[in-house]
Amino acid sequence: MSDQVTAIVLAAGAGTRMKSSRAKVLHEIGGRSLLAHALTAVRDVGAATTVTVVGHDREQVAAAVTDLDPTVVQVVQEQQRGTGHAVQVALDGLDEAPEGVVLVTYADVPLLQAQTLAEMLLEHRHAGSAVTILTAEVGDPTGYGRIVRDDAGAVQAIREHKDASDAERAIREINSGILAVDAAFLSHAVSTLEDGNAQGELYLTDIVAKAVAEGRPVGAHVLEDVWQTEGVNDRRQLARLGAELNRRTLEHWMHEGVTIVDPHSTWVDSAVSLARDVTILPGTQLLGATDVAEGATIGPDTTLRNVEVGEGATIVRTHGADALIGAGASVGPFAYLRPGTELGADGKIGTFVETKNARIGDGAKVPHLSYVGDAEIGEGSNIGAGTITANYDGVEKHRTTVGRHARTGSDNVFVAPVTIGDGAFTGAGTTVRDDVPPGALAVTAGEQRIMEGWVQRKRPDTASARAAAEPSDEETGTRE
Repeated sequence: MSDQVTAIVLAAGAGTRMKSSRAKVLHEIGGRSLLAHALTAVRDVGAATTVTVVGHDREQVAAAVTDLDPTVVQVVQEQQRGTGHAVQVALDGLDEAPEGVVLVTYADVPLLQAQTLAEMLLEHRHAGSAVTILTAEVGDPTGYGRIVRDDAGAVQAIREHKDASDAERAIREINSGILAVDAAFLSHAVSTLEDGNAQGELYLTDIVAKAVAEGRPVGAHVLEDVWQTEGVNDRRQLARLGAELNRRTLEHWMHEGVTIVDPHSTWVDSAVSLARDVTILPGTQLLGATDVAEGATIGPDTTLRNVEVGEGATIVRTHGADALIGAGASVGPFAYLRPGTELGADGKIGTFVETKNARIGDGAKVPHLSYVGDAEIGEGSNIGAGTITANYDGVEKHRTTVGRHARTGSDNVFVAPVTIGDGAFTGAGTTVRDDVPPGALAVTAGEQRIMEGWVQRKRPDTASARAAAEPSDEETGTRE
């Protein structure tokens, strides 16, 4: 038997119970669509060719397949006449008849692992079976096809729930719908399927009885981890499988040396990468392709998507996306890192700071209450509290550049495009409209004026006027 594997992923169903304008298989858990989980599993098992059968919402699903893997062959099942018909359509869509083994799986079983498929394929080859079924024993098999065995335990057929007798419905071993089939036998068997059943469809499962009738061996790979066989048909199942996937993801990372203080309030996507001795505090979500290096601490109450975090960095109560945080850097609390933010090693983005398309150098600090957008802050510089880079003139965005080891005062506005040179200072309340040379001090505020008695003249009979008129404790010599 050839070792070549051709995978068929069935994704043509309507998914009406999702009650969504989005195709069912494009709903996500763990940061990936159900379809992406399925394609990842067959890719990782080493399928030489993958065919996806699309039908309902085909424009959405086909576009998603192309984005995920443009090498996947796509075929359209115009009429949904059952799984057997879907496989017929898939085989007809190939330029050449497949060799070796055909693996048939579904786009709505997101917990199915490549390792499980590999173990089933290995068992299939060693036994020389025509068909191997992925099965599981469940407490309530209602709605599932049952595995019918003879007295010796050999698989004889798969009986769909609607066609099963009372005795067969008592069977708890169920068909997952996932099959490994000898390619030559599959091509022959699906061409003989008939629709004389309760649903008037072509059941792929009928090939099992055909193999038995022809004296071909049929195997069953019994899976103890029933979760891997569960499909998603509605939002409740989506949430349930999403929670289970997250639990497994967190357990994996804890096993790898990550501290997760409260797994119940922590969500980590499938593509996230965590190094050992990372600490994740409660209320944290790590999404997309976020990558956290050794010794970093994330949280509490932090959401990061596609953020790279350096060794030993600390990120507290922060929302960030498509950003880079250097080693030893500090972010938050209550910071907002928008795409294009790069914070250098040992740098700081502090409380109530928003950044966008900004490069903040090693050791540079934006500590408080500031907006830094379309800017470059040089190594070791300190940006004063309440600073704004005025980057937008109503038509175009412009860039602000602050040099190395500059010190800017509180309540500054940098009207871009503008450059503050290396080692320059700006005074509090300064609006910088022109470039500041290296080592210079820029101020725009005038001299302070004091107008004695202004309150009594302009605001008489107010609390302020009365307070100003009363002698202070120091003047009266009283003490509390």
